[in-house]
Amino acid sequence: MPRSTDETRALLNAQTGKLGWPELARHFARGVVIKVTPDMDLVGVATAIVEDRKHEVEAWQQTGKLAPANDEDARRWQVHDCTFWTVVAAPWVLVQEIRSDVQV
Repeated sequence: MPRSTDETRALLNAQTGKLGWPELARHFARGVVIKVTPDMDLVGVATAIVEDRKHEVEAWQQTGKLAPANDEDARRWQVHDCTFWTVVAAPWVLVQEIRSDVQV
């Protein structure tokens, strides 16, 4: 029996966590890191991906709210030793950079 959206969201929420760049780098090397802009709900985006809600995901991609991490991102993250909120929406690792000027 398929999960409801609320159940999927709760499961994904329980699987979120913080990762530093050194831990995230291996996922970046595999090409599975997807950036989510800070104004987006990380768990909500993961839920849409898991539920294959293509129209929502494509709209976020077109507006740049959801994009694959690139080499420039990786260089900046390494230089600044960034930390991220992360959640896996297989096969992707979704990340939001935790800004140092924001209290978490």
